[in-house]
Amino acid sequence: MGWNLGFPELMVIFVIALLVFGPRKLPELGRSLGKSLAEFKKATNELKRTWEEEVKTEETELKEIQRDLNSH
Repeated sequence: MGWNLGFPELMVIFVIALLVFGPRKLPELGRSLGKSLAEFKKATNELKRTWEEEVKTEETELKEIQRDLNSH
């Protein structure tokens, strides 16, 4: 993604989250964030796989059309 978060940046985010949500909510928020990121990654991979399959299908069809044109 291009985000380069170092340790100081992560600590600032953690302290802000601690102040805003409190120590009891942080584990729950962490789990929710982890699940959301996993779902997003799964959906992204599925979209990529579908896109690649469609491109491959189109390439095959174009090759067949080109073969038909060359044979006439």
